[in-house]
Amino acid sequence: MRFLLLLLVVTLLFNCGSEQQKLVQHNFSEVTVETIFSDSTSIRAIEIYDSLLMFAGSNGVYGTFEIDDKLTIKNKKINTLDFEGEKIHFRAIADTETDFFILSIASPALLYKINKENRETKVVYKEDHEKVFYDAMTFWNNKEGIAMGDPTDGCLSIIITRDGGETWNKFSCEDLPKTGEGEAAFAASNGNIAIVGNHTWIVSGGMKSRVFYSSDKGNSWQVFETPIIQGIETTGAYSMDFYDESNGVIFGGDYTKPENKKRNKAVTTDGGKTWNLIADGVGVGYKSCIRYIPNGGGKEMIALGFTGISISNDSGNSWKDISKESFYTLRFINDSVAVAAGKNRIAKLIFKTKK
Repeated sequence: MRFLLLLLVVTLLFNCGSEQQKLVQHNFSEVTVETIFSDSTSIRAIEIYDSLLMFAGSNGVYGTFEIDDKLTIKNKKINTLDFEGEKIHFRAIADTETDFFILSIASPALLYKINKENRETKVVYKEDHEKVFYDAMTFWNNKEGIAMGDPTDGCLSIIITRDGGETWNKFSCEDLPKTGEGEAAFAASNGNIAIVGNHTWIVSGGMKSRVFYSSDKGNSWQVFETPIIQGIETTGAYSMDFYDESNGVIFGGDYTKPENKKRNKAVTTDGGKTWNLIADGVGVGYKSCIRYIPNGGGKEMIALGFTGISISNDSGNSWKDISKESFYTLRFINDSVAVAAGKNRIAKLIFKTKK
């Protein structure tokens, strides 16, 4: 018995030590940018799964690249989709182990399921409504996924699948918090939804900018206020990320006044219940995408938008502009390499510490 207790203590100490070793103080201060794909399409939705990079953009363009850890493209497959002769515009993408999904904006909302191996493509959800406009999509696991969009009837549009994306069902407004007048969301970077385990957060923007939270994969919802700038259609949070169940960040502003640095970024340390402004009036203005740097302990963040790329190494309290390159969205491959997408291109970003 004493031996088993000693073994348990040693195991716990070893595991704790292993976790601590994963945290790295990167202190990145510069970035190199290399375009890996260019086309006449605006790209706000990218996803990475193992060695597959997926994207969807305007004019019905979507595609996949097989990549290695250096982001060398081995196999490129580009396609286009239209509906009744009209080009479809995509701003949301998500995937499971076997399929990826792309979701269009405006009416009719069209959600396509595409097999990663044989590229079989089919519409698994369609919604007609003059107000329909979907903004973001992601999956909890290989069976359960969620997409969100602007209100059509007094609440956010939330659709969920529980069968791997074969069928999607829209929540009734009776089961969701009510939205305020002019409260919606921005399809800026497929960054309106954050998931950690079963925990799910959705950020809204416009006349009101709040955080909608579910602890049980979308079965029940609460809503929390934020101090982010709000009150007109172009203000609010444009993107969100969570490092763990407690620590999260929201970022945005007003894209029509990108130089405004007031009330455009905030963090939470209690799982989204309360939010506090960071670098208020200083640092950087409007950005469309915010992401934590992997294994940075929740202190290191990258924010980017059409105004360039900025970095914080101290939980968002101070910021440094490291590139004027314009992008809309970003996803990390590892601690120092990411993929960014924007107007007419996808690029590899390598973050470095200045020597």
